[in-house]
Amino acid sequence: MAVGKGWEGVVLKLMRGKDFTFTVTGAEEVTEHVRRVRFTDGGLLAALGASAHPTMWVRAWFGGGGRPHQRAYTLVDPDPAAGTFAFEFVLHDGLASRWALGARPGDTLEATVQGTGFDAPVPAPGRLLVIGDPASLPAINSLLDAYPRTPATVWFETQHPSDAGLPVRAGAAPRDVRRVPRGGTALADRVRAELPELLGPDPAAAYVWLACDTATTRALTAYLRKDLGLPKQRVHAQGYWRPA
Repeated sequence: MAVGKGWEGVVLKLMRGKDFTFTVTGAEEVTEHVRRVRFTDGGLLAALGASAHPTMWVRAWFGGGGRPHQRAYTLVDPDPAAGTFAFEFVLHDGLASRWALGARPGDTLEATVQGTGFDAPVPAPGRLLVIGDPASLPAINSLLDAYPRTPATVWFETQHPSDAGLPVRAGAAPRDVRRVPRGGTALADRVRAELPELLGPDPAAAYVWLACDTATTRALTAYLRKDLGLPKQRVHAQGYWRPA
């Protein structure tokens, strides 16, 4: 699907964003609220080379209302040798969800690579403390894949009963997944109650990765940095979405 990128596309081009066209090869339902769409990468992974990283995302373009709209999606199971990957769409009433529901083999999707990054913690973490929800699950899984031998605790906010079945990657080290039903400040409250004891005697040995709605992300980032005193380089926080 060709979509003109408007002024945002011009800005991204000036910032040296690179454009690619992905082609749909198939799709399947992960749950009734999450749909995985598989693509050939249009040369993306070869172009990235060594710059590919965990939590890698691109800006996909969707047309609607007579203008282009960009949405960020994390690459799921990228295979550089085959030139393939997938996106996982959390379904709701929106342009990207409608596109995903109608996607068929041979359909195309334009995307721009600009702005993504990942600073690997140095020294390598002795424990991963991860906070997210279905929107950030692809990034969470790519992070867990990058540290298969590092123990991890994951606080995972769920909205629908089927979210309990969303797969969190296993590894050689234990993965403690704590599912928290969405509601008010439930996720933030649970993290505040449980995370401190997991830091142990050397909090700087842990690495906290946080990506959920913007309000929760802001509140927990302030808590981690100000109340617990975690070093800036041991906390990654990014708001993934805003409530409608």
